[in-house]
Amino acid sequence: MTHLHSATLCEYSVKYLHECVGWAGEARMVDLLYWRDVKSTGAVFGAILLLLLSLTMCSIVSVCSYIGLALLSVTICFRIYKGILQAIQKSDEGHPFKQYLDQEVALSEDMVHKYSDLALNKINKSIADLRRLFLVEDLVDSIKFAVLMWILTYVGALFNGLTLVILAVVAAFSCPIIYEKHQGQIDHYLALVNNQIKDIVGKIQAKVPGMKRKSE
Repeated sequence: MTHLHSATLCEYSVKYLHECVGWAGEARMVDLLYWRDVKSTGAVFGAILLLLLSLTMCSIVSVCSYIGLALLSVTICFRIYKGILQAIQKSDEGHPFKQYLDQEVALSEDMVHKYSDLALNKINKSIADLRRLFLVEDLVDSIKFAVLMWILTYVGALFNGLTLVILAVVAAFSCPIIYEKHQGQIDHYLALVNNQIKDIVGKIQAKVPGMKRKSE
């Protein structure tokens, strides 16, 4: 019985540790997007933006090659410099990157299973939603989806995919902090827009036969 309680306690402890790790990751992401640490956020935002802008001018193969060459140039030069310095000083400090070479960099099976399960759930839900929309399970939702697709045809004519990714990254690093500073005003205007949309949809549903939801 004692062994059973111990095993149960260990199982709960592992689950709690996994949840804490997940929460810590989410907390770091929130801190990053809300610019809690300006230096860290600026470095991440600048690196991502520089990479995406590089992809607009060069192919992904060229960008990856240039990044690899730049990193190798720095590490090789530093390795040679430390070797010469150790030879002059006659010291035996060893490899300058030894602490990093000894670190474990492999992905754990639990992490792989966790994120693969999350991805699988998202994919299955997306497939089910697309089937529901394309097979017109709910006429109103399908019409909304068709309007969205129609709007995206104009967006696609103005911007390519990479430009949209750049805009999405800029929005991800700017919208949260803007919303945090002007939350009251933004919520007010969003509520007005939401009410207007509901009124328009309600009027259309009342006039067009067959557009009322099943729940109604």
